[in-house]
Amino acid sequence: MKDLAWGIAATGVIAAKVGAVIAAEPGMRVAAVGSRDLGRARALASELGAESAYGSYAELCADPGVDAVYVATPHAQHLEVAEAAIAAGKAVLCEKPLAASVADAERMVQLARDAGVFLMEAMWTRFNPLIQRVAGDPRFGEIRSVQASFGFKAPYDPAHRLWAPELGGGALLDLGVYSFGLAQLLLGMPSRMHVTGSLAPSGVDAEAGGVLVYPGGRRALVECSLLGPYANDALVVGTDMRAHIKAPFWAPERVVLSGPSMETEELELDPADNGYAGEVREVRDAIAEGRTESAIMPLDESLAMMGLLADARAQLS
Repeated sequence: MKDLAWGIAATGVIAAKVGAVIAAEPGMRVAAVGSRDLGRARALASELGAESAYGSYAELCADPGVDAVYVATPHAQHLEVAEAAIAAGKAVLCEKPLAASVADAERMVQLARDAGVFLMEAMWTRFNPLIQRVAGDPRFGEIRSVQASFGFKAPYDPAHRLWAPELGGGALLDLGVYSFGLAQLLLGMPSRMHVTGSLAPSGVDAEAGGVLVYPGGRRALVECSLLGPYANDALVVGTDMRAHIKAPFWAPERVVLSGPSMETEELELDPADNGYAGEVREVRDAIAEGRTESAIMPLDESLAMMGLLADARAQLS
């Protein structure tokens, strides 16, 4: 079987990181890099050992030597690149959040399903082995509470992608997708929620904190912020056991399990087995098996999260 040939759409930090993981994975290679800046595309292509570089995303997606496209552009450009890739029959791994709006995300999913092409949100947290251990451990009993925070102080610059509404800026889309996402993974979708926070002068959400309420009194306390340094860890409490997911909880290297009837247990991540590797392997396996969606990161759950984040943002208006 030939190596899975990837096209990398964008040249930023995350594109380089995931590209390096792809290049190091057996059975995969980076075949091409695309950017609106041809010079940057050529530089990253050289770094990753790719034979082709393009000065547009359309050219990248049209390359017959590319099997799958990793979309690492700013959120507002996700639909544009994914649409071109799907039209060309390429599998798509798209950075989180899936899109900048619910409407864009719904269109992406519909296009992929109509074309029978694989599409998945690159929510690397779900592919982290420690998070998978926590999510699948029956020793918790019933999970009653999830607490997760993700925040740092980002200098205000209305032109920066974090603060610019036209680039899909705001704490919820960039950081909240992780804290709200952990609650979604462990508790599902809430029956109701209350969110408070503040807006930046540019109009994007600068911070948000929410209480997500589930049947039977279960709950999640989630926060995201561009205004200050949070602990960036998470606590999962069940009826029989709790887990302290050490910072950064969205990509943990250490989890501490404890409970009244057990010895404290520490789980440590194998550095070679991070979430980036897991998500690209999922794309490879799905293509080989003829699957167009992932059971680990289903498209319906990506759409549900987009709706939840939009509802949270609406409560800040």
